This record gives sequence, C-alpha cells and structure tokens, in this order.
Amino acid sequence: MFDAPEKKYLLYKHEYETLRIEPWGPNAFRVRATQEPTLPPDDWALTEPVPEPEADHVSVKITNEGTTAASITNGTITASLSRLGKLTITNAAGKILLEEYSRNRMDVTDPKCSALRISAREFRGRLGSDSWHLTARFESEVTEQIFGMGQYQQPMLDLKGSDLELAQRNSQASIPFAVSSNGYGFLWNNPAVGRAVFGRNVTTFEALSTRALDYWVVAGDTPAEIVRAYGKVVGTPPEMPEYGLGFWQCKLRYQTQEEILGVAREHKRRGLPMDVIVVDYFHWPAEGDWRFDPTFWPDPDAMIQELKSLNIELMVSIWPTVDRKSENFAEMLSKGLLIRQDRGSSLAMEGETSTIHFDATHPEARKFIWEKVKKNYYDKGVKIFWLDEAEPEYTHYDFDNWRYHAGPNLMVGNLFPVRYSQAFYEGMKSAGQERVVNLVRCAWAGSQKYGALLWSGDIASSWSSLRSQVSAGLNAGMAGMAWWTTDIGGFHGGDPRDEGFRELFVRWFQWGVFCPVFRLHGDREPQQKRLGHTGGSHCLSGAPNEVWVYGEEVYGICKKYLELREKMRGYVRDVMNAAHVHGDPVIRPVFYEFPGDRKAWSMTQEYMFGSKYLVAPILEPGQRERSVLLPVGAQWRQFSAEGDAQGDILEGGMTVEVAAPLGYTPVFERQ
Repeated sequence: MFDAPEKKYLLYKHEYETLRIEPWGPNAFRVRATQEPTLPPDDWALTEPVPEPEADHVSVKITNEGTTAASITNGTITASLSRLGKLTITNAAGKILLEEYSRNRMDVTDPKCSALRISAREFRGRLGSDSWHLTARFESEVTEQIFGMGQYQQPMLDLKGSDLELAQRNSQASIPFAVSSNGYGFLWNNPAVGRAVFGRNVTTFEALSTRALDYWVVAGDTPAEIVRAYGKVVGTPPEMPEYGLGFWQCKLRYQTQEEILGVAREHKRRGLPMDVIVVDYFHWPAEGDWRFDPTFWPDPDAMIQELKSLNIELMVSIWPTVDRKSENFAEMLSKGLLIRQDRGSSLAMEGETSTIHFDATHPEARKFIWEKVKKNYYDKGVKIFWLDEAEPEYTHYDFDNWRYHAGPNLMVGNLFPVRYSQAFYEGMKSAGQERVVNLVRCAWAGSQKYGALLWSGDIASSWSSLRSQVSAGLNAGMAGMAWWTTDIGGFHGGDPRDEGFRELFVRWFQWGVFCPVFRLHGDREPQQKRLGHTGGSHCLSGAPNEVWVYGEEVYGICKKYLELREKMRGYVRDVMNAAHVHGDPVIRPVFYEFPGDRKAWSMTQEYMFGSKYLVAPILEPGQRERSVLLPVGAQWRQFSAEGDAQGDILEGGMTVEVAAPLGYTPVFERQ
C-alpha cells in the first residue's frame, strides 16, 4: 500500500514493514524502514535543521501499477518504488544512483526478478530480543569508486572492494558516509555495530542490532557539492582557535612539571615556533581522579601561567576510565554513571590497574566529568583537552557484552565518541569559550560539530604505516572530519639515534606540515627510568622526542619546516574557515578540486592541501625523487621548503620528475 500524506513524503506499507522516504535538504532523501509498530524517533547524526522544501521542488506520484508504482522527487533526485516496494534512486538525467538489490520472483515488474528470494531490506529477528539484525543490499556498479567512511588502517583510498567493520577501535574511526564517483553521497545513519561491504557484485550495510533502517542520500554534480550538503545536515566544525594552526609538541610522556617547562623554554630559546604542548596520560593519582598528581605537578597554576607567557597553550590528556581506587569511583557507581556489561564483572580495561569507563551517553555522566575537569584543569587555564580512549577501548572488543545508558553497545555503540566530544564542547562553551578544539581518538558522523580533532591512533613507526595514514586522513576528510592529524613518526617505537628511523621521521615531519594539524608525538626508544612509586609513575616515559634530539641534519630540516608552517599560518587559517563554513576537508583527494580530470580519480599518493597546494609526500625509504602528475585545469609552480614558488609555470596534465633530497618533499602551488 502506498500513501503520500499531504504530498510531503512517500509511505509504503507491506505486511509488517513500513518504509518512509522524505525530502531532507536540497536534492536529498532520508529513507527509513522498520518492522516495529512505529518508526523510532531518533535522528542520530541528522541533527541539523533543514529547510522546508519548496513546493515546486517536491512531487509525489502514485500509480500502483507498472514498473514504477510510486515515486517522489526532490529537486534533482527521484526515488521510485516498484509494486513490491523495491527502491531505485535516480538523478535529474535519469541516471541510476542507488538501486536496491532484490531477487524476488514475485516482483515480475522487476527485470532482475529471481527465485533466490533475497530481500533488499532484510530484518532478521534476534531471538529473545526486541531488535533486529538488519541487512540493506544495493546493486553494485563495477566501475564505481567509493571514498570516505572514516579512518581505517589500510593504504587504499578508493574503498571499492573493501570490507569495513562499522565499529570503533584504537586507530579505527567508523564514520559511515560515502562519496561515490557516480554522483551521490550516502550516510548510513545508524550507530549500531555492523559492517559495510562494497563488493563487485553487491553492496551491503549491516546493523547487528537495531530497530530501523535509516540512511540519507544526496545527489550532486561534484564531490564538493556532495560533501557540503552532508555538512549542512550533520554539522560542520566550529571555528578553529588560533593555537590550532601552528605546531604541537608531544611525547609519551613528560613526567614532571619541570620537564615540560624545560622543553617549552628550550623551544623558545632556539626561536622555534610552538603553539601547544601536551601533558599526556598517567599524570593523575588514579584513573578517574581527573586532576594533577601533586607529587610530580606541584604547582600546575604557575606552570600554565608560564606557558601562557610563552604563548603556548597546555593540552591535558583525559581518559574516560575510572579505577576502583579512584576518589570518584564509589559515587559514580552509586549514581549509575559507568558503563555496564552483561557478562562477567565490571572490568573494561586491564593493565597496571583495573578500570571501567564513564558512560558518555549518559547526560548526568557527561555533566559529572565536566564539573571535575572544569575545577581541576579548566579553571586553572587549560583550554584544550586530549580526549583519549574515545572508542572506548576495551581489553576485549566483545561489543555484545557492553551496555550504555542509551542502549546496548551493539545497537548504539558508535555514538560513544560523539557524546564524549559533546560533553567537553558544551562544557567549554557554557564556560564562555568561543572557539573549541579537542583532540580525540575516535569519531562518528557529527563529531565534527563538537570541535573534535581526530587523530589516527596508536600506529606503528613504519613506512607502511605512513602510507596508510595518507589514505586514512583523506577518507576521514571526505567523511566530514576536516580536522585530522597523526602522530608524526608514528607512535609505537622508533629510536631517535637510528639513521633509518631518522629518515622516516623527517619524511613524516615534512608531510605533517601539510596536514590539518601539525603535531609531533610518539613513544620513542629507549624508555626512561621510572620516577617515584606513586600515581601513574608505573607508566614509563619514552625517550626524548624533540626535534633537536635527532641529530644536526634532521634538526636543520625540521627547523626549516617549522618555519614554513608558520609562514603558511594565514593560509591555514583561511582553509580552516572554509571547513567551518562549508564542511570542506582541509586535506582532500585531487579529484575534489579537479573532478573533471579523469586521472585525478586514481591519484592516491598526491593530494590537495586546501585548494592551493598539491602535495606529493615521500613514502618510501631511500627515495630521492618522484613523479608528480599535475592536475588538468590549472597551472602550477613548484613550492619550496622556504615558502615560495620557483621555476617555470607548468601546465596541468604534465608528469614531472621532481628531485626530493632528504631536506625537501615535493609540493606545487596552484597559480
């Protein structure tokens, strides 16, 4: 049965299923289906108000016969339903953008009718539960290319053929928005743990436990048009604070107040720029205390004020874990502010201590942690936080064992990082802070509106890891996370005395200049001696990780690139503003700027930093030159490490061989 209440949306009901297709912003639909009595009220990532569609842009037709029994049009996008409810979405030219994969012999109007009895919208009841295992199937077009979906540790930029877990892990951020080379964007608007497979024969999205199918699809002529439309319905990043534009210094981990002040003073003595320095984890007496351990940080107020006098902001690591020995554990347990598990004792993270996470989906838990953080950090002058463990990370990722205030982890787990960022963003805004950025280790659709700066997690210090970060950052940007960064040099290991690692470090540092946020971090070898026997002193500090500990040659190169980033500060500010206003990624695949250049869609090791700079990072050891394909549609000049264009103006479409000695990574400036 088809219906079109007030001609505003299209409704289809058959047996136990209700399907609703409604305009949701220009040239876009929200598609929902359920086998529950009513559609759930949740909007999930679709939090931003959308304008009422103009009357002449929306039309609904119901014939109840033929190949198309009903249809709805919103601007340039049309959704058509067959007699048995199979959905096909087309653009204004009649090109199929999205077609459900149905193999049902009863739908004789469908040329793909079959005896296989495969449903396009499969709701498989979970025994003993009031939720469903949902699978949505779509036809696959072999030549289609797929980008976005968040951050995965793999070198592929084009995700066609990929099998992606829709779940959060350390270094994996599932953000289920995909941009297709066929001219549409697709948001799987469901926070359930699941799976997405972009196969050659079929594309599937799964939710392991849910009550409804919910996705948003938009038609667009260019990737930029699609990504900007997505930003309007889920939100864009706020304005970036000035200290987000420059260099951030970090290591695992500065152990004392005097150590971190010594690094800051030495940076300034050498005339090196620095905007942010970081107090990493285990600076507290116990996990869940959310305050400085006075043994190692005797006067944080004086420390913060001295850093501010040097024009350096202090970022402080926050963990969501609460130790049973914490001063806050008993109160949080009694108030139900901790996550729960369905089997076993309440233990989520094992290590030197036994901890459980605060429940970021619980409004009262968010209020509780912010009040502690405000008193012990924010009111002392800390205006930027490192929201670590934002997945949250478990010792065992048994997603079916955890339960939140908002529901079972299987059903709502991907919301956790969004609510974690929300707690701090709203707290900081209520305290009067105008511009907010916080570093997070995980994100989902909409995290960006809460000032979330995603970093790529605890990755290896290796060339293969570096190559994967390029794709991870570009796809995160295409999924709406314009603010993104990585641990320069990688996190796990790397000895500053080793010549091989020094080369990797230099190439990573050069690339870091052309990332949204320029940040040095890592757990270097060898580890330092333990200081003291209380609090977090069991977590040993890695070797020094400042640019001057890598030898004179490396130091000279890093100094030059630190100065280059500072020279580009005004440009970075403009690009960040474009991310805020439009949702444009700061780093973007070449085709984002040059969609008409066919070769640009296959360029995986070159990218654009904003609209002006073509970056060709060095990603192999020993490489001292590389080929650079200049995109068609612009003229180019080589950009030097000193920050100026040099050499001849070159036409787009050329492939040029560029010298890349250790002190230079190839970059071209658009003329």
